[in-house]
Parts: sequence; structure tokens; C-alpha cells
Amino acid sequence: MIRRILTVFAISLLTSSACAPEPEHFDVLIRGGTVYDGSGSPGEMADVGIRADTVAAVGDLDGSTAESVIDATGLAVAPGFINMLSWATQSLIVDGRSQGDIRQGVTLEVFGEGASMGPMNDSMKVEFLEDFEDLVESPDEVERLLGGTEVPWTTLGEYLEFLAAKGISTNVASFLGATTARIHELGYADRAPDDEERARMETLVHTAMQEGALGIGSSLIYAPAFYADTDELTALSRVAGEYGGMYISHMRSEGNRLLEAIDELITIAREADVPAQIYHLKQAGQENWDKLDDVIERVEAARAEGLRITADMYTYTAGSTGLDVAMPPWVQEGGYDAWAERLRDPAIRARVEREMIEPTDEWENLMRAAGPEGTLLVGFVNEELRDYIGRTLAEVAEDRGTTPQQTAMDLVVEDGSRVQVVYFLMSEDNVKRQIALPWVSFDSDAGSMAPEPPFTNSSTHPRAYGNFARLLGKYVREEGVIPLEEAIRKLTSFPAATLGIEGRGSLAPGYFADVAVFDPETIADRATFEDPHQYAVGMVHVFVNGEQVLSGGEHTGATPGRVVRGPGWTGRD
Repeated sequence: MIRRILTVFAISLLTSSACAPEPEHFDVLIRGGTVYDGSGSPGEMADVGIRADTVAAVGDLDGSTAESVIDATGLAVAPGFINMLSWATQSLIVDGRSQGDIRQGVTLEVFGEGASMGPMNDSMKVEFLEDFEDLVESPDEVERLLGGTEVPWTTLGEYLEFLAAKGISTNVASFLGATTARIHELGYADRAPDDEERARMETLVHTAMQEGALGIGSSLIYAPAFYADTDELTALSRVAGEYGGMYISHMRSEGNRLLEAIDELITIAREADVPAQIYHLKQAGQENWDKLDDVIERVEAARAEGLRITADMYTYTAGSTGLDVAMPPWVQEGGYDAWAERLRDPAIRARVEREMIEPTDEWENLMRAAGPEGTLLVGFVNEELRDYIGRTLAEVAEDRGTTPQQTAMDLVVEDGSRVQVVYFLMSEDNVKRQIALPWVSFDSDAGSMAPEPPFTNSSTHPRAYGNFARLLGKYVREEGVIPLEEAIRKLTSFPAATLGIEGRGSLAPGYFADVAVFDPETIADRATFEDPHQYAVGMVHVFVNGEQVLSGGEHTGATPGRVVRGPGWTGRD
């Protein structure tokens, strides 16, 4: 009997040994962390093996070796995060390290909220150079960063390839801006395109989708996007849908006509037969906070109908944009120069001031929703105005002895820009409720900067440095709004699936090795409205396409970022 037991035991050992995986050799081996694969499943203790740019194995890799071994004991290991709305279009040209986002685990920046970096005609290139020179404040620096005195790309695909060739730490993708297509053909005119212009706009969509654009992005509270009607947006989206693309929108209203704006987005999705997403979902202005129930009802009814409606958000109760959304769109027709010239006319100024004060559902007045005391000045081009940074419009108006409306008009003229501001608009309770919605992902709606010049020449919104860390620290760990595994799903596999991106957003063999390793007990935002240029903490290691970009919380200087293309791409890697 004893001999038989020993024989069976020996056979069992031999069988187990035969079934056990052979030790492998990897380029990178992340050992002993709690792996969250992006599916929403709870984390499990496991190792992750990376070979070249790909996740080669996930599981018990005991005995395996690697060129580089990362001890992830006590840390969470997740797919790299996807920033569904990034404005790092210019900041990555200035500094390709993408410090603000990399230090939060972001490995993919998605551009294109209404405006995209292509296609550009000659006049659009001139406008870009003027704006870019304001950012870096030196013509010599512009030439160095662009590799010459002219914009070196024309199409959207060429811009993304320019970034990747220049060297960036994050991957990049983009929607084609509906506003960009409109400006390309109509300039800043307040009218509908004629048949020929519409056909040329649709041709621009065909080209962009073949280059890998993700779909059509709109931003309908701003001029000249405001001038586009539903039929125009539907037509462009229908073309994008031919390539598997989607429609994504900063809707026509986030306040007084929020529900009507959602109806428009759903109509476009239905008639163009495309998925649609709401950019940075919110209910702007206290009088609109109670509309969230109706928002959820409309979206979930559309989803039940079979429409693929989703949303994204940032984790703050304040937004940030310009003083242009404090003034009626008609005064902005023709672009900035025409707008500023009108604001010098006393009769026009009187009309604009009156319309800035009066309640209206005809256009989105964020200054009225926030109030002058809730409008924080954060960005000026004119150095003589930069002492106003960090002060409210109400305070500056009192100092100047003018009304807030007159002050806003004066600042736009004096600065030569729309002036960047922060508007305090939203309810904290609604922010928490939105975070818990299963069809909501996350965005920063900001550039990816570093706390150094030229970025520190202006203030910014703290979301530029803290949006994703704030989700994981404040809303997951501290307040328990959603569990960690669900937060990671909403940062990874869910947005990847929404965008139609394959091979990213999950920690599974065969996927690209975009990996975020962080301490779930310490990850937190540090940026504040008073002092926004502060990195988040708690992100320990980040890999992009298998190359380590963050090591021990410090940037390695690596720039392995690539262009991520949508399902309509017709090229080859």
C-alpha cells in the first residue's frame, strides 16, 4: 500500500511538472503586483512579462528571467490609461515627455474636440504659427520646435506622424474636428455650406478617416462651430461611419438647453448610424444641477434602443475655457480680429453687454452660469495683464471700476486672445453620480505640461496635472464611489472599445505593453486652483509600447509614443 501511494505521488509530481509552464526570458518582468487586467475583474497577484512592445505573458512566471525586473510588491499593475480628451496638441510639441499625464499613468492622448491639427490650408497655418508663438514666446524657439519657419504638416495624419517622429512619451490619436473642416472651407462665416463646400468637407473626412482618424469631434458652444446645424454634423458623421468611426461632441449646451443638446447628439447618432459620445458630461449652472436624472434617462433609453451612446468627464466641479463663451456668437463671426474690432465699437459693446447680462437659451453663457465671482482668470498672452492671473473677474472689474461684462470685453481686446479662464459651474454630488455610471470614461480636457517655463507663464486648471490621480485617490480610495477595478476598466478597456482601438486597454498576451504601476494607497492629485502646476503622486512605473517611461516616479526621458489609428486606416505600420 505504501509503495502504491509513493508511486501515485511520484506520477503526480511528474504530471504536474510536465503541465507547468517552462520558465521564459523576457525583456521586462513585473513581479508580485496585484494585476488589474482592465476587464473590471478584481485584481489578482500575478507577474507580467513584456517582450519588445508586447505583453507576452500574465500569471505565475516564477523561475522566468528578464533583462529588467520590476518589484511590484504592494503595487497595482494596470493597463495604461486613456485620456479621452486631451489638449496636448501643442504642449507635446514643446515638451514631448508629457510629464503631467505620464505621472498619472496616461499612455494614450486623444485629441480633436471640435478643432484638430489638420487638415490645414495656408491661412490656418498662419493662425497656428501666431498661436504657437504666443505659447513659446520666441520665433527662434518656434523654428527649433517645428524644424523650420513653416508648419511642416497639412493633414491630420501628417501632424500625428510629425509628433511621433519628433519624439513623444505617450501614444496619440485624434478625431477630425468638425470646426476644422468648416474653417477649411468656409472660414469663420455664419452660414451653411453650399453643396460644393459640403462635398469638399466630406472629402476631408474621407481623407482623415483613411489616415486613421477616430471619427468626427464637435464643440458647438464656440464660434464658428456654433454656426453648424444638425444636418451638417450628421452628414460628416455619416462619412466617418463608413470607416467605423464615431461622433463625439462638446454639445450645443451643457446648461439651460442640456436636454435638447443630448437629443441632438442622439439624433445624429441614429441618423448617421454611428456611436456617439458626450464630451465632459456636466450640468452647468446651479439652476441645471437637477437635470442629471433626465440626462441619465435619455442616454439609457437610447442605449436600450441599441444606440451606442457614451460619455466622458473630468473629476472637478469647475471647467476651463475662454471668455468667448461669455459673449454671443454673432459678435465673434469672422474670427478673433473681427471680434476684437467689434468690441471697440461703443454701440456694439452696449448690445453685447446687454446680451451678456440677460438670461437666454439661444447661446451658452458660462460667465452668467458661474457668475463673475466664479470666473477665475488663468491665462494671458499679454505680459502686462499677467498680474491678473489667479484673480476673479469680479475682483479685476472692481479694481478697474468697470462692470464685469465691460472688463471681459476689455481683456479680450487688450490680450489679443480669448483669455483663458476657469468657470465654477458644477455640483460635487453630480460629479460622484457620474463617476459611478458604467458608460462614462474620463478626460483631462487639458494639455500635458510640466511645472516649468513656458507652461508656468500662465496658470491652468488643476485637471492638467491631477484628473486621473484624483479619480483613484479621492473618489476610489477615500470616498469609495466605485471600486478600484471598475475605475481601471473605465480608464482602459472601456474607452479603447468605445474608440474602436484594438490591441490596447487590457493586460493580456498579445496586447501592446502600455502599463501603469502605482501605489493604490498613496496615489493622489496635488494640483490646486491656487497652485495648479504640481505633479500628482503615487504613480511608480509606466511603460509605453514596452519601454519604461517612468521609473521610481521619475521620467526616464524615453519617447516611445506612437500614432494610434482608428478602424478606417488604410496604411501599414
